[in-house]
Amino acid sequence: MGNTAQTVESRSNTRRSPIWRVIDYLRYYPRELVLNVVFNLLSVVSNLSSFVIIVPFIELLFGKGQAARPDRLEMDSKTLSDWLSWQLGEWKMEYGIWRCLAVVALLYLASSLLSNLFRYAAAWYLSTIRNGVIEHLRNDIYHKITILPVSFFKRRRTGDILSRMSNDISDIEWSVVCSIQSMIKSPINIVVFAATLVFISLRLFIYFLLIVPVVVLLVGLVGKSLKRNSTKGQNALGGLFSIIEETIANIRVVKAFGGEERQVEAFRRANTEYRHRMDKVVTRKELSSPLSEILGTVALAAVVVIGGSYVINGGMAPSVFILFVIVFARIIPPVQAMVKAYSSIQKGNASAGRLMEIMDAEEVIEEKPDARRLEGFRGEIEYRDVGFAHDDGGQQVLEHVSLTIAKGKTVALIGPSGAGKTTIVDLLSRFYDVGSGEIVIDGTDIRDLNIDSLRSQIAIVTQDCLLFNDSVANNIAFGKQGATMDEIRQAARQAFADDFIAQLPQGYDTIVGDKGMALSGGQRQRISIARAILKNAPILVLDEATSALDSESEQKVKEALEALMEDRTTIVVAHRLSTIRHADCIYVLDQGKIVESGTHEQLMERDSQYKHMLEMQKVDVW
Repeated sequence: MGNTAQTVESRSNTRRSPIWRVIDYLRYYPRELVLNVVFNLLSVVSNLSSFVIIVPFIELLFGKGQAARPDRLEMDSKTLSDWLSWQLGEWKMEYGIWRCLAVVALLYLASSLLSNLFRYAAAWYLSTIRNGVIEHLRNDIYHKITILPVSFFKRRRTGDILSRMSNDISDIEWSVVCSIQSMIKSPINIVVFAATLVFISLRLFIYFLLIVPVVVLLVGLVGKSLKRNSTKGQNALGGLFSIIEETIANIRVVKAFGGEERQVEAFRRANTEYRHRMDKVVTRKELSSPLSEILGTVALAAVVVIGGSYVINGGMAPSVFILFVIVFARIIPPVQAMVKAYSSIQKGNASAGRLMEIMDAEEVIEEKPDARRLEGFRGEIEYRDVGFAHDDGGQQVLEHVSLTIAKGKTVALIGPSGAGKTTIVDLLSRFYDVGSGEIVIDGTDIRDLNIDSLRSQIAIVTQDCLLFNDSVANNIAFGKQGATMDEIRQAARQAFADDFIAQLPQGYDTIVGDKGMALSGGQRQRISIARAILKNAPILVLDEATSALDSESEQKVKEALEALMEDRTTIVVAHRLSTIRHADCIYVLDQGKIVESGTHEQLMERDSQYKHMLEMQKVDVW
């Protein structure tokens, strides 16, 4: 659950770039990261050695003659070039030209083979890093979603959250994590090749450096535009997912009211907006690569002209100049890869920012570091002058609510829609925290209790008894880990669900479908009651548990509820008053306040709002 330490850490993280917070996940793979760097370095060195091997033969084979042996062997490009030319000339005279060519070809082949082998090893370790980082990120986002308060989801569209969990994470995988290879390998290539160029000719290398600031400036401008449009594009995609999710969830309403064309038109508009945004993203992303290539080509042309003049004037040996040009040509692709990786990271930064909005969402329901566990419920639940509003400064949902629920008793909360009935029970489970006053269990403020231990004492059966797309048995056992099949069957029998479960195609192994839609409303309700029975919590909350059922299903569910309520402390939230006659106390709410309370008989004896509600519904009280 959320705690103060986590909240402080989350706030400090918000000051960091989202993309760096994603890159932080690399810390879980230090060994793979080091090996990736090592193999990339070996690959670059092997690649470079192949050019060093072959270039000195050019002047030997096609030049005017063999170079003289240098008087002293010094660490500069001209001396080393002369020494290699002399040594190769000696080998040529001793072993013959064809044998020397064969040896050079084998050395070149070996260097190329090693380079590609090391490159494959680096890619292999990178795949472990990439998949692991995405796994950790996905796990952390999902965990965060499960611990965020209910109020977070009231302010967010489900489709947008799904878009972030799917498309944004996928975008990070391919635009950011896959760029790690370029961000590791390309700098190694650039450093090794740049050092080689400096060694060959510092003057020529300086000309190359003059164009670098221009590349960085232009790519930076493209990257900022890319990030901005990527954010808008991902938000537009979230809107698309929301429309799809809402349409599927309300498909009966859409069809019943002839709203197909209206929904299709809304989707088309959102889809067009998304396409326009992604057009801008793609054009800006693709611009960075040709931009860097053109600038690199200009630099190469300048090097050829300037270096060629050095050779003509005798300032540089032809073989050295050819080696410089080859190495210079090899440094351009990693520079382009760096530019492309930067553009991809800017695009992924937008997706990372959307994910970090979830990671940084405030855990309003915070658990105190010294919170104690609630080991059992022994005395009473007391609401002491409780007030609550969903937003700071918003309209009060509850005002000065005070009530007491003794162990083993049943209380009912009734009133019109929006009176605050469900909010009262939500506060007990700490789906929200009270704005004022306190809720006390056995003399302890629930804000001082461990949240998991508090909720373990409460079982809830709601009107919208949504089930998981899993087997009947797993849905019943959801609230009790390690439940045996005998325990599951016993809970189903107590919920009067065993008979219809036995008639399902695979019995308890039958998959109930998305949200349990393969079952009827009454069947779903009885399975949710069996789930509450199996949890065996001492406090039971029935939130409109029968309001959406037909008469036949309602009667069966009532029988199951009677079994569930036995020997438990029960809070019944009801619109339909046929379920609350035997409550030990009935609280009538109106506009967030308790306006009257008492037993059924006491309230019927006076001209109460409860009595008028019964007369309006014209029901026989159960």
